[in-house]
Amino acid sequence: MNLSDLGNRICILGPSNSGKSTLANAIARKRGLEPIHLDVLHHLPNTDWEPRPKSEFIAVHDAAIAGERWVMDGNYSVCMPQRFRRATGLILLDISTPMSLLRYFRRTLFETARLGALEGGRDSVKWDMIHHIAVTTPRNRKKYQAMFEELELPKLRLSSPGAIKQCFRDWGLTPD
Repeated sequence: MNLSDLGNRICILGPSNSGKSTLANAIARKRGLEPIHLDVLHHLPNTDWEPRPKSEFIAVHDAAIAGERWVMDGNYSVCMPQRFRRATGLILLDISTPMSLLRYFRRTLFETARLGALEGGRDSVKWDMIHHIAVTTPRNRKKYQAMFEELELPKLRLSSPGAIKQCFRDWGLTPD
């Protein structure tokens, strides 16, 4: 599949720490799309990942998807129906739970800046996040796979870090 086959409004889904933000930024640079990171929309800036009120998040999300040219990374199922109605393409990063955990620890312990990070925030190891990756994400995996299969959009499933790296090479993307 060519990157252009996904259109000008691309959704990237997948487990935490699967590389969604990195891929979104790389696609945005290559295609001249606006990168939209749902974690940034969902959380208040300059906090330790404090969520916005639900109604405020939905309003900010819906304003973001109203644009004509974007690539959006993140899940947040509360807003998926309207996001998928606007989307022209979908990428599902479906990496394993152990890989997500490894990437989470690497990010929080060794990376000082990252794409899609919360403004004024600093990533740190949190038990809630470990639980989310180890317990919640495996349950969501089947739900996301079913949604992926049902959607009638151009779509691509990448099921390993190697497949993601190959996609970067095939599309001429750079990670930074």
